[in-house]
Amino acid sequence: MEPNNTKKNRIRRTMMFLNAQRPSLLQDAYIYRSDSLIFDLEDAVAEREKDSARFSLYHALTSIDYQGCEKVVRINGLDTPHYREDIRVCVAAGADTIRIPKCETRDDVLHVAELVSAAEKEYGRTEGSTLLMAAVESPRGVINALAICEASERMMGIALGAGDYIRNLHTVKSDSGVELLGARSQLVIAARAAGIQCFDTAYLDVDNIEGFKREVALIKQMGFDGKSLISPKQIAPVHELYTPTEKEISHAEKIIVQLEENKKKGIGVFTIDGKMVDIALLEGAQRTINYAKASGVYKGAL
Repeated sequence: MEPNNTKKNRIRRTMMFLNAQRPSLLQDAYIYRSDSLIFDLEDAVAEREKDSARFSLYHALTSIDYQGCEKVVRINGLDTPHYREDIRVCVAAGADTIRIPKCETRDDVLHVAELVSAAEKEYGRTEGSTLLMAAVESPRGVINALAICEASERMMGIALGAGDYIRNLHTVKSDSGVELLGARSQLVIAARAAGIQCFDTAYLDVDNIEGFKREVALIKQMGFDGKSLISPKQIAPVHELYTPTEKEISHAEKIIVQLEENKKKGIGVFTIDGKMVDIALLEGAQRTINYAKASGVYKGAL
């Protein structure tokens, strides 16, 4: 099994939650241009409505063109009777990624991966076409972050779910976010060690845009690839903060072009704009160009 690396490494600045039970929300969600849409079968759906939510989800995924938005489904927890059927519906309907809630161990990921493989065979899907991401929502999950990240080739990312995590710490959410610093650091380090992406928790005060921007600036500086969202009004601020400046784009272009030219000459280290540059900076330069393209501001030829 070899998951598509282009699909695994796509840009995911924004991942917006949608209630899978409400067709009115699913019909035209792509118009907001979130990089990923998370169809929620878990917390957003009442216990007695799980079957109808799966039906609604299947109809949406098989009949609506989401215009390039990644289709992620948050299944019900592995401690519920619902998750197995959730997985079958996700695979049958062609979801891009399954989000595992309350993930605590490597075995959680392996169990879901096994069920996904079986469903891909059952429904004639290409083996490895359904990716996985894990939502870590407990201290145990944070401690096991690296093992979770490395559990399966299907894993494309790990996300922090702060609600349960903060309650387990016996504290409350603060404006500074100091109570999340340890978990955020652990998750982003684990993700980078495993070569997958990392996403921050949702910001619940949707009317506090300034507070939201401060949090996005913080997690971007920490190295997160993006953020989970609960409102369309949160999309534009994230995309804006993740858009490279003209200076950053110009510097990245110079690095990529000069490295290519110097490779032919056998030159490994040089200076650009007064700063030393070597091959180690190529990945970051290419990432800057990719973000510029996703933001619609890149006018170059790379």
